[in-house]
Formats: sequence, C-alpha cells, structure tokens
Amino acid sequence: MTNTDEPSWDEIFRPAGGEPARPQTPPTPEPDVGAYPGVRASDPFAVAAAEAGSQSQRAAAEAGSQSQRAAAGGDETMTRRQLRELEEQQAQRGGRGGGRPPSDNLAKPKKRRRWLVVAIVIAAVLIGGGGAAAFAWINYEDKVRELLGWELSNDYPGEGNGTEAIVTIASGDLGDDVARKLRDAKVTLSFDATWEYLLEREAAGDPVVFFPGSFRLQEEMSAASAIAAVTDPANQLVNQVLITEGMSYPAALDQIAAATEIPIEELQAAAEDYTSFGVPAEAPNLEGWMFPATYQFDPGVTAQQAIQVTVDEMFARLDALGVAPEGRLDILKMAALVQREAGSSEDMPKIARVFYNRLAQDMLLESDATVAYGTGNTDTVWTTADERENPDNLYSTYVHPGLPYGPIGLPGEEAIKAAISPADGPWLFFVPINLQTGETVFSETASEHQAAAEQLYAWCRASDENASYCE
Repeated sequence: MTNTDEPSWDEIFRPAGGEPARPQTPPTPEPDVGAYPGVRASDPFAVAAAEAGSQSQRAAAEAGSQSQRAAAGGDETMTRRQLRELEEQQAQRGGRGGGRPPSDNLAKPKKRRRWLVVAIVIAAVLIGGGGAAAFAWINYEDKVRELLGWELSNDYPGEGNGTEAIVTIASGDLGDDVARKLRDAKVTLSFDATWEYLLEREAAGDPVVFFPGSFRLQEEMSAASAIAAVTDPANQLVNQVLITEGMSYPAALDQIAAATEIPIEELQAAAEDYTSFGVPAEAPNLEGWMFPATYQFDPGVTAQQAIQVTVDEMFARLDALGVAPEGRLDILKMAALVQREAGSSEDMPKIARVFYNRLAQDMLLESDATVAYGTGNTDTVWTTADERENPDNLYSTYVHPGLPYGPIGLPGEEAIKAAISPADGPWLFFVPINLQTGETVFSETASEHQAAAEQLYAWCRASDENASYCE
C-alpha cells in the first residue's frame, strides 16, 4: 500500500542563484512621531509605514474610488505571487500513509524568489507612496527590514528574567536540537541566535560540547548565556531526573545515569532483564514501560531500583485509567505511536482514530515514525524508501500489518488516554503542515492528504530553521 509516485527532495528544493548584495541605505533623519503613539522613533520604516497608513486613510476618505483601485492593485500583486507558488506546487507529487510524508535526500532550502518579491515591494513603496508602504510593511516587514538593514535583534540582551525553565539535553542531541529546545522553552528568543552563536564558536576553534541531563535555566537569556548555563555542571539537576514524553528508554537510562551516580552500564544491564520489572515477556524490550515524569532519587539508589520506580509508575497510571494487565502492551503500542506522531496533545485523540480506522479497514498504518525507530533513528521520523520497504525492519508499518512490533517510545498520560478513548471521525490520513507549532491537517481521501502534504513541503522550504525540522 505504499505510494511510489512521490516527489524527490531534489524536485522540492530546486537549484537557485545566489542572493544579491544588500544595498547601502543612507541615514534617515528621525521624524516627529508624536502623532503615532506606539511607534518607535528609532525605527524609520515603522514611522514611514505609520505616516503612510495615515495618508492612506485620509486619501480613502477623500476619494473612495481611488482607494478601491489601490486595494485591487494590492490583491492583484498577491494573486500573481500565489500563482507562481501554485505553479511550483503543481509540478510536484507526493504524500502518503497515515502520517507525515517521507523525506528522501532532504537538503537545506535555498533563499530564492523572496529578494525579487522584496525588490518589487520596495519599488512599490518608493513609487506608490502611502497605501503601498502600509501594504508592504504589513505583509513583508521581516524581509524589508533584512533588505534595508533595519532588522530587529533575534537575541535577548541579558542573562534571564528570573523565571525558571528546565531544559533536558538527551544523549545524541546536536546543536540544532539544543537550539530548538532553548527556543521552545522560552529561554532564548530565536533558533537563529543560538545556532549562529554555536557556529561562531566552532569557527573560532572552540566548539560547544553538550552532555545529557536536565539543567535549570531562566527564560529570556541571550544565546551566549544560555549555552554557558546549559553546559555548566553547576546548573544540572542532581538526583532529579526528567524523563520526557516520547523519549526512548535508552535515552531515559542516559538521563538517570547523568543525574545519579549509577553507571550507565549497570542501567543497561538491568534493562536487558526487563521481565524482572513485571513487563510481559511478549514485549520486545523495556520500551514504552517507563513512565515519563520527574523523579527524585535518593542517594545510593541502584539501577534496578531506579528503573523499577519508573515502571511501577506506568503500571499505576494504566491501572487508574482502567487498562487490564493483558491489554497493557497493545495500549502502549498505540499510545507510543500517537506520542511520536502528534504535534500537540489536542490532536492525539484524532491521530489515534486515524490509526484505528486504518486497522479496521485492513490498511497498513504506514507510519514513518515506526520505520525510523526500527532503524535506530529515535530522534527523527523522516525515512527513505529503502527503509520503509525493508521487510527485515520488524517495526516498519509499511510492510508489516497491524500495530507496531512494540512501543516506539515512552508515552505520556495524554497519549495513553487517546489510545484508550480516540476521537470520533472518518479520517484515514494526517500530516503536520508546521513542524514547529505542530499544526496538523486530517483527511479522508488520498487527494486531500496530497494537498496537505504540499503545504508541509512548502513549509520545509521556507527557511533554514524550518528545514532543520525536516531532516
């Protein structure tokens, strides 16, 4: 049931030329902005836009027909831009399965037509005056700032605002993973600020090395201070372990080792005898059975004791939700799948329904998350065609029917609830169209799913930061 008629990422990321040089912008005298409350005098384009907006309003009051024609002209410009993008999308194919589309040979997006768009917008501002300036500022503020050198800072200036934020670094996390985690935890202002700082350190011959563990930071830190804090052992939580939803059990063992004095080898050896913790023998390993939560361990805790605490917590949660012991494994298989595929907890019941609907119709689940897990890539859900079609991968739901061979991560309570009580609905497909926010589109037909998949491809191409999610 795989779809072989898919776009390659070479098609999606088409070659493009380099960027034009940034023009030199002459200094602009600061205008009087007393009439425009909330507009910063130091921001010349914001002032210009405010003046333009005021002029546009006066012009509209005096000549309604001219205002209508100006608005029509703005719509026509946007329509041309949308048509160009639509032509690109129609030249592509793809989309499949119960989850997100595949990503073969994904490359970083090139900065392409935006410079042409911005150049046209700037010309419209210079020629068209008030209405054009207001339109340009509202729709292209970030690109206009970049072109003219009036960009706002992408970094906080200080060392935090006093509000605590806990950030967990998992084993194998790289710089882009850490940059996203810091931004998502509201520690740093942007992904780019941290990523650029890490690149500068590497170029200077002083690369940053990360170690697994949970670190106590603050919100609104500069990229430099955040990196210094997250690599300072003094900020690491000692004997306190945060196991996060969706984490794999080997990564959870790394977290326990990092926060305690238990050697990782002892934890790994204990985990091999997973039935000693009460996990059923038909489960392939300990995956799925350690409940994700924050644990405080006493000094001197052993590997067996630490793992048992997390498994007992999972048993207690399943019992409280009415899951019989004989039904635990199947519920955890579905819950872990939902946890890995969901962009938000609100979507979890709908995602569970998609997979249950596919099972009811004897359809393959076709989840890339299961394939990736079977290859050992627990930090991604993007796969290749060879990986999806490999029958030796027992976790590939593209070739093996039914639920996955085993859980593919540690599900949290919301995912477990979704597996127990899925939403009502006819959907057979879903795809996230924004991997940063988790926004997801659910579809009943393959054609609807294809259209949604094109939105994801476009999002991945939109920026380097977006592309880092699409690997």
